[in-house]
Amino acid sequence: MRTISGLVSPSQGRIVFDGHEIHGQSPAAVLKIGIAHCPEGRRVFPHMTVEENLAMGAYVRTDRSAVAADFDEVGRHFPILVERRRQMAGTLSGGEQQMLAIARALMARPRLIMFDEPSLGLAPTVVEMTFAIIADIRRGGTTVLMVEQNAYAALRMADRAYVMETGRIVLEGRARDLLDDDHVRRAYLGG
Repeated sequence: MRTISGLVSPSQGRIVFDGHEIHGQSPAAVLKIGIAHCPEGRRVFPHMTVEENLAMGAYVRTDRSAVAADFDEVGRHFPILVERRRQMAGTLSGGEQQMLAIARALMARPRLIMFDEPSLGLAPTVVEMTFAIIADIRRGGTTVLMVEQNAYAALRMADRAYVMETGRIVLEGRARDLLDDDHVRRAYLGG
């Protein structure tokens, strides 16, 4: 994901998005073409307010009136962020920081949003809420690419899935088929 985002240079191969090679692009250029990254561990800017973090999500956009409308839309989806808009992001709970990281990525109006371990370190109720938000994003028409160790939750949400072991794809297919596969259930789902 960091390579797709332009943060790391690929050692080989190509990265193609919407028919265009994007490897070697800067992170800002990747964001401008419609790819946002919600990183592992949330990575909010702790010494900036919630509002400033959200503004960072829209920093490549020039449509200020639409950005203002998106602030309002984020507020409807994440009312706690409106309540805490002047609070330093580093003082938010883990679940609130995850909401902020998702909202910040959405401020870029991406066509593809990448989630790296969105459930990492969160309480079970917050994990459920996080997956519900991601499902809503997906239903809204934004493509979601997710890396997630909670295989059951990820497979329930996904259309297509890839199972990786030590950096190599060992299984791939429709998520529903993998969820029903005996080997997958035994090896990855504890059943």
